Amino acid sequence: MHIPDGFIDIPTSVAFAGIATAGMALSLKGAKSALDEKTAPLAGLTATFIFAVQMLNFPVAAGTSGHLLGGALAAILVGPWVASLALTVVLVMQALLFADGGLTALGLSVFNMSLIGVWVGYGIFILVKKILPKNKSSISIAAFLGGLISVPFAAAGFVLQYAIGGTGTFSISQVLTAMIGTHILIGIGEGVISALAVGAVMASRSDLVYGYKGASQVLETRVKE
Repeated sequence: MHIPDGFIDIPTSVAFAGIATAGMALSLKGAKSALDEKTAPLAGLTATFIFAVQMLNFPVAAGTSGHLLGGALAAILVGPWVASLALTVVLVMQALLFADGGLTALGLSVFNMSLIGVWVGYGIFILVKKILPKNKSSISIAAFLGGLISVPFAAAGFVLQYAIGGTGTFSISQVLTAMIGTHILIGIGEGVISALAVGAVMASRSDLVYGYKGASQVLETRVKE
């Protein structure tokens, strides 16, 4: 999912860098109201955790491997605004320190993982949470589905970028089939890790989980009514 330099042409890379920059500006504005003394340390720990696990790859199929994106997980734990910022910091550090993804392609990767991955994952989480019973077990199930679905959507973002300005010789249909097929498998791992991580935090400090606090507020409102 980390895009190397030269795989997408410069005009497309610049355009998506602009979109990513605008998204981060909005995220910074939204994060100001989401962070407090209790959630700020969790945001730092979440970014550190994602940085570490993104360095670990697991086999998928036909010699390919995948790693945790962490967008849905971060959004559930600290909120989508903070999650977008945290994931972007991780991507910048990986590109600068480990050459994991090209610098000219950084805006492309941020768009796919920090914006699409975070917001699609959180949107699915919210949707599933509304359908399921309002309890802690439902939070883990919603986290699994949010993580699972966010990954192929992020991969679809790359397919869009390739369709606009790809420099490779593969057809768009080939790229679409390979990316979505592989990332559905990666998404299963993403969903499992997201569910386990959210469940672990819920077991000890559910009051810190951004996604669960929303569920708690709904319950309190219904009790008052």
